[in-house]
Amino acid sequence: MTAIQTSALARRFGDVTAVESLDLHVEAGEAYGFLGPNGAGKSTTINMLLGFTPPSSGSGTVLGYDIEDESLAIRQSIGVLPEDFGMYERLTARKHVQFAIDTKGATDDPDDLLARVGLAEAADRKAGGFSTGMKQRVALAMALVGEPDLLILDEPSSGIDPNGAREMRAIIQEELDRGATVFFSSHIMEQVEAICDRIGIMNGGRLVAEDSIDALKDQFDAESRLTLTVDAVPDGIARTLEAIDGVHDVRIDGADIVATVANPRSKAVVINAVEDAGGVVADITAEDHSLDDLFAAFTTGEGARPSGHQPPQTDDLIEEVDA
Repeated sequence: MTAIQTSALARRFGDVTAVESLDLHVEAGEAYGFLGPNGAGKSTTINMLLGFTPPSSGSGTVLGYDIEDESLAIRQSIGVLPEDFGMYERLTARKHVQFAIDTKGATDDPDDLLARVGLAEAADRKAGGFSTGMKQRVALAMALVGEPDLLILDEPSSGIDPNGAREMRAIIQEELDRGATVFFSSHIMEQVEAICDRIGIMNGGRLVAEDSIDALKDQFDAESRLTLTVDAVPDGIARTLEAIDGVHDVRIDGADIVATVANPRSKAVVINAVEDAGGVVADITAEDHSLDDLFAAFTTGEGARPSGHQPPQTDDLIEEVDA
């Protein structure tokens, strides 16, 4: 079963195109990371999927329901944790969750859901005194009502401390283990990499990349950042290393010699050159491209580079998608 499907979905606000020709395909049971910088079109897309914003053109379904004609059925069938969740300050956490239960016609116990998100002791506290992180926990409890087949989570870790973020990841994994689909939008790349099977990257209203994280990384040059910790940095070693084929961006940081190398063979050449220059290597670390690098490459042209390409700019990416 397909959890989310869109075809040429677009939304324009006057002369501004927020989302253009979006084709999404999210399989049931997968964790899909929906990424992009601010203004990329992520929130507009989510609002169209939920039926809050009508598309200007194109079509889409969520759990088989049409996003324009059956939006109420969509919202009753899924769990949503929206960004900047607004709460009624005079209502308690329990009453918020009970409202979600009543709205869905579910039979959940609000106290069980609040305990699951770590708010058992705050069940009777009014929301007006809640921190941002506590509000996120209440919103997650409301999203979990009725064991929905699909969870749409927009920046779920916003305002939550590292321990809370780990607890949230554990809950999301539990939902995946029971067969739910998770559509996950976040700026925290560690969260995305820990949770998601596939990712889609939005930029300028378009989906500019989509695949597993490993498959997207494979599109880039096999460069890595090599750090050699030495007893003393040899004179002129930076110039020596930058003259080696496949080595660039050499810098000295205290006792560390840091260089970007094109392939494993270049690493050995760098190490030999440092030792030949009189340096005694005490430690070696190699750091491959991170998801942050990949995100930057697809959205700003900085960081990693696609194999055989110059650093992608927004216009270049749009042209590639059009092709």
